[in-house]
Amino acid sequence: MSSTFRALRNPNYRLWASGAVVSNIGTWMQRVAQDWLVLTVLTDHSGTAVGITTALQFLPMLMFGPYAGVLADRHRKRVILLWTQSAMGVCGLAVGLLVVTGAAQLWQVYAAALCLGLASAFDGPARQAFVSELVGQEDIANAVSLNSASFNTARLTGPAIAGVLIAWAGTGPVFLLNAASFAAVIVSLVKIQPSGTVSKPSTQSKHPVIEGLGYVRQRPDLVMILVLVAVIGAFGMNFPVTNALMSTAVFGMGPGEFGLLGSVMAIGTLAGALLAARRSAPRMRYLLMGALGLGIFTLIGSVSPSFWLYAAVLVPIGLASMTFLNSCNTSIQLSVDPRFRGRVLALYLATLQGGTALGAPLMGWIGTTFGARWSVASGGAIVLAAGLVALFLVARRSPLTLRQHLRKRTHVTRDPSAASR
Repeated sequence: MSSTFRALRNPNYRLWASGAVVSNIGTWMQRVAQDWLVLTVLTDHSGTAVGITTALQFLPMLMFGPYAGVLADRHRKRVILLWTQSAMGVCGLAVGLLVVTGAAQLWQVYAAALCLGLASAFDGPARQAFVSELVGQEDIANAVSLNSASFNTARLTGPAIAGVLIAWAGTGPVFLLNAASFAAVIVSLVKIQPSGTVSKPSTQSKHPVIEGLGYVRQRPDLVMILVLVAVIGAFGMNFPVTNALMSTAVFGMGPGEFGLLGSVMAIGTLAGALLAARRSAPRMRYLLMGALGLGIFTLIGSVSPSFWLYAAVLVPIGLASMTFLNSCNTSIQLSVDPRFRGRVLALYLATLQGGTALGAPLMGWIGTTFGARWSVASGGAIVLAAGLVALFLVARRSPLTLRQHLRKRTHVTRDPSAASR
């Protein structure tokens, strides 16, 4: 088997990957349907409303993420995922029934987005750390990258399918199909028999969240990653808001073209995930290149004169964003002490999704008030500035300091005795 797909040799991981790709397709279909429902059916092209919906969906991770990480470290991740995946399926079912019966209102979509966000907040850390229980330590980096590839394969197909279905039958059936898609991942979880163990509480701290934060404070590489993730999550990862505004307000396109933007962008993110799968360890240079590339190409996208040129720029935007995110995720998975992995991953997801939650309404307001191009341009400028600051800090310490630190941590964690402590 090619080194790009080596984690698939593990039968447990194959089960997980097969169920996840079906569910991810449904998730991306619902994301397009949700944005289109709010933007064109429940409001008169309100970017602010789309931003609020996105914020409600991601804000719970910022509020409850650290506690979700403790839960993932102390309890069986498979059991947590069975509950959270079921809850997210119920959220899709509820909105779908409201839409097909003609009873959907904006506040109900807000409430469903918040409930979905609550389930996702506890799902994320457990799902990310669950990979470590499915594959050996030597395959974690590859499994993380293949997870991203699966997610972006769904991102490639889901929006396009959703665009066709919305144009043909409306948004309601899309929500219902997403609810049904969760059956695939639930069945895979029932069949999986993970070999991982639950971490025992540490005696060094009375509060596990404070203990996790203390661990991060001792790691300057993690602090820099989390700060950069927070800024880029807030201003560079609000694609549902900016793509919706650009496709409708600037280019006057319909649901099919809006869904197409998500699929086109997924070409870049899928390529980034597959390229990352070939790398055996994280590299700081890829993280920084991803941040800088995201800022540069987002600025180019803001001045694209036509819909198709804007769509084309989304390919390198997707590649850069996935290179950045995958480098961050893999660095954490490989370099963090297993006792703290769930809590640090929760903090990572909280900064990423919490940043998105805080930035989405602002990006939507800028787009509604000053125009969609200004929303895209301001986000790209902030991301580029953050990347340049991070590059300056790394170069100031030494061009190789943080990268060598990551390699050292990775080498220590890969030792079997370290993983068992």
